[in-house]
Parts: sequence; C-alpha cells; structure tokens
Amino acid sequence: MTVKRFLGFIFGVFASLDMDAAQMKNKKLIEFGWDEPGTSFLREHIGEMEKSPFDGCVFHADYVWPTGRHGSFTWEAWGTNRFNEQDLKGAFEDLKALRSTRFKENFLRLNTTPARLDWFDNHDAVIQNVRLAARLVRAGKCPGILFDIEQYDAPLFDYRKQRDAKSKSWEVYAAQVRQRGREVIEAFQEGCPGLTVFLTFGYSLPWEESQHGKLALAECHYGLLAPFVDGMVDAARGRTRLVDGHELSYGYRDEARFAAARRTMETGLLPIVREPEKYRRIVSLGFGVWMDHDWRKNGWDVNDVSKNYFTPDAFQASVRAALKHADEFVWVYTETPRWWSKEGTPVNLLKAYDESLRRARGVR
Repeated sequence: MTVKRFLGFIFGVFASLDMDAAQMKNKKLIEFGWDEPGTSFLREHIGEMEKSPFDGCVFHADYVWPTGRHGSFTWEAWGTNRFNEQDLKGAFEDLKALRSTRFKENFLRLNTTPARLDWFDNHDAVIQNVRLAARLVRAGKCPGILFDIEQYDAPLFDYRKQRDAKSKSWEVYAAQVRQRGREVIEAFQEGCPGLTVFLTFGYSLPWEESQHGKLALAECHYGLLAPFVDGMVDAARGRTRLVDGHELSYGYRDEARFAAARRTMETGLLPIVREPEKYRRIVSLGFGVWMDHDWRKNGWDVNDVSKNYFTPDAFQASVRAALKHADEFVWVYTETPRWWSKEGTPVNLLKAYDESLRRARGVR
C-alpha cells in the first residue's frame, strides 16, 4: 500500500468515526425496568440519576383519593375510574419541582390496564385519564408518554377474545378500534400539544405475529393493535410523533438483526399500515435491549459475567448497534439489576455494565 493510499485509508476511518459521533449526538438512551421510579423518587434523587449513562427514564404516577384510597394511576387509567388533577396533586407537585441539567428525557408510563372494557363500551373515563396523563407530563416539561400496550390484564388487542367477536366481524371491530386510537391521540394532544407517544410496540408486533403478512390480523394476539395505531397516526398533528419501541429487539446480539428490523419498520410492514406516507413522517423507529435478558432461564451472575446472556462487551455492542439504527430513542430494560434504589444506589449492577453503556455512547 502506498503512503498516499494509507493516508487516505486513515482519513476515511477518522471521517467515519466523526460521522458516527455526530449521529450519536442526537440519540437518546432511556432506562426502563423494575427499578421504575415514582414521581417523588424522581424529584428526590434526580441529582444522582443525572450521573447515570442515561438521558432519562420511565416513571410512574400514583393517585390519592379524598377517601384515603391510593394506588397506581399508571396501572388503573385504562378503566372506568375517572381521575382528576386533585387525585394526582402529589405527582403534579413533584414534576413541577424537577430541576435537572441533562436528565430530562423522562416518560410517564401509561398502561392499557385493567382493560376490562369492550371497544364498544363507553370510553369516556379512559379518554379523561389519557388527557390527564398528558397534562401531567406537560406540567413536568417531560417529552411525553411511555404507552405500554402489553396485555397484562386482558386480551385488549386480540379480536378472537373480544366480547362480541361472534356477532361482529373483524372489519367492524377494526373500525371501532381505529376510532378509539383517534380519540386517544386527540386526548394526548389536548393535554400536551406536540408530545411524543413512546409505544413499547407499534406496527412491528402485529406484523411479526402475522408472520410478515402470511396470517390475517384477526388471527393474531395483537392484531387489533394495527388499526389502533392507524387511528393514532391518522389524528396526529403538529409536532406530535409516535415511537415504535420495537421490544422484539430485547435479545439482539447481532447488528445485522437491528439493520433488518429497521428495514422491516421502514418498508416491510407497510402492508398493514393504513397511511404509509404519514406513517413515515411521524413515526420514529426505536429499539429496546434487555440487559439481563430472560434471566429466569439464563440467570444473572455478578461474579462471572461470562454466564450472562449479555456480557458487558456484548451489551455494549448491542446498545451501540441499536443507537446506530434507531432514529432517536433506545431503551434499556432491566429486572434483576437496578440502576437505582430507595437508598439511591445501584443493586446487583456491576460497574462494567455502566461503563459499557458509556462506551456505547462514546462518553465517559
């Protein structure tokens, strides 16, 4: 190799690194797991959380009623109970008091639970609660909602399990679900114009369950999620955007899988998208990585990391690949290890994993 060619090669390497760093600058890393904080914890420990490798986290909100009853707004909002600002007074006060220099990408978690409603039932309480959730994130100057669509309590998106599936066709249910999607995003936007709605799954899940279009959505556990997101896309306006968090990538250890998943979200799943052009404009493509992936089967060893599904090096490579192929957001999910606790310190978390995240981001 001539000196000229060698210098050209070196320049090309550094140019690609500079480009990589520039791209990485606009990416956001979000923490989400069993160490999920409430608003009071977030308020009290924001200083310590700022020192983590993350740009923000997913948090929950609790309510207190005049009767003394209290519970999780995050887990009870998708039901028949109507909540108001007074019920969430503590959460509003906590978020308004937040002061952070960089740990600002915090998303309020809102689950589709308890979901003991048919899509044709009255959803006024749900819509009121969705609007209230958006008002809460606006008060705290948070970017938006982590909308967890997992069917924890009831098969909300499975057409076959709907109350009137025997008398109402898939097309009838899909049209109703699409309308509910419009109502939900409209309520989000009323409470917080221009927010980000971060879905754990978007179209990517029903597309995967349909075996990339081989099965009808009516035969899939999450088939009705597609028309629901259709409605959200249809009614989104202004700066509002949706994120497909692509939880399917939890265990990816090969960059090629992230690249392939991105191609699927960009073009592959368009056959189940009602408005492809608008989808491309407002849906941001993201990824999730589960650090202690499937720990019940694989274990989580703090003494011998070679036994873990993700070693620190493998974890770094996967997060780096996720950041590279995501439009903006990557979320790290954990169960056994905790990035923070009531004492404000990590639990079952080795420093090597913290450092691997920092290296993945190109920061210390």
